[in-house]
Amino acid sequence: MENELHYLELSELSQLIRTGKVSPVDVTRAQLARIETLDGKLNSYAHVAAEQALAQARQAEAELARGEYRSPLHGVPIAVKDLFWTQDMPTTAGTTIYRGFVPPEDATVVRRLKDAGAVILGKLRMTEGAFAIHHPDLPAPVNPWGAAHWAGASSSGSGVATAAGLCYAALGTDTGGSIRFPCAANGLTGLKPTWGRVSRHGVFELAASLDHVGPMARSARDVLYMLCAIAGHDPKDPTSLPGACLEIPRIDETFKGLRVGVDESWLSDGVDPAIQQGLQQIMAFVREGGGVLQSVRMPDTRAVSTNWEQHCGVQAAIAHEATYPSRAAEYGPALSRLIDGGRELSGLAYQRILLAAQRFTGAVDALLNQVDLVLAPVQPYAAPTYEQLADLALDPEANRRLIQFTSPFNVSGHPCLSLPYGCTQQGLPLGVQFIAKKGAEAVLCRAGMAVQRVSDWHKQHPPGI
Repeated sequence: MENELHYLELSELSQLIRTGKVSPVDVTRAQLARIETLDGKLNSYAHVAAEQALAQARQAEAELARGEYRSPLHGVPIAVKDLFWTQDMPTTAGTTIYRGFVPPEDATVVRRLKDAGAVILGKLRMTEGAFAIHHPDLPAPVNPWGAAHWAGASSSGSGVATAAGLCYAALGTDTGGSIRFPCAANGLTGLKPTWGRVSRHGVFELAASLDHVGPMARSARDVLYMLCAIAGHDPKDPTSLPGACLEIPRIDETFKGLRVGVDESWLSDGVDPAIQQGLQQIMAFVREGGGVLQSVRMPDTRAVSTNWEQHCGVQAAIAHEATYPSRAAEYGPALSRLIDGGRELSGLAYQRILLAAQRFTGAVDALLNQVDLVLAPVQPYAAPTYEQLADLALDPEANRRLIQFTSPFNVSGHPCLSLPYGCTQQGLPLGVQFIAKKGAEAVLCRAGMAVQRVSDWHKQHPPGI
């Protein structure tokens, strides 16, 4: 069973469960056995909740037997980043400070997943505090496509577990690219929703105005199923947008009638030829699927990507006031540096950053009144080695270039969908993204489904796993 099931898409497994062809208990047992076999080398899980998961699976099985169907997630084993409060298991946010902390309640998104009938396998490893680097005293997840290569920023455990068949989807967060980077590095599909579309109540902050909660999965349809379970207004999060949880829309899986903006210079400047080739293939899919490619000029992203670390650092300093600097010795060097930089920035300098962010946001809003989507890479090259990543940390301009296609849309709050589109000659996955106007997640998922209807890139898996 395990060999037949573990790489199914969530939507495929959901149908098997609903029709009684697969038992939630059996598939959960298979997932737990696979985690026990493989995760000692992959380090994707911070905590495995075997007993709770099996209890949830038994409950789902009994409910389905009575004809009580909750949602497409009913009985499906998933996992959540260790940033989300879970009242029945620890939540550490990738730190040592919160080791052993068991929250008093579930994060709103975790509660909504449980209400949808999902089986929560456990908590997934992440970088310290959701910034760039893992705490030096904690294991880092290993990219199943190549152990020497980056697994993709803070939601790395979510990416590794989903790519390796250790869960059918995962929750991640994205403050500067941390859903999209691990999706690109691990060959997955991921959605950074509109800021406020998904509640952040019960989610450890990195930078409140930049943090986005979203799903990571194997297909655009799976991402849509996850989004519909977690999205919607939450009275406990005053920044969440009004409106109820989303209904799963009927989607025309083509580009018919969609206008896709392309800025050729933005897509080619400093971008590896392999990624440019993939973007051209996506453009061909748009044309063949009835869409229109429209030449646009992307607003300059240099200022917001250059400013991103300071923008994040000021807000991270606020988020960590209770423990930093009073417990600074327990922090790793990367998060310490971020917070120190935020604490040292003047109010005048921060106001300039905010004004630049407002100008950029307005310019992107105006652009997305002309087109339905904008096409972009996730990053200008495939997942770097850890040696290359260490060099990036010492070069501000190289680091800016890494985040130039992701962080600007955390600043502006626009939704983005990351898709896999093949591999390098060395066998490393590559990623592309679509950007849409605020609230247009259904359009993004439609574009993703249109690509995945005519390609099989999302069905490729790490060799030998």
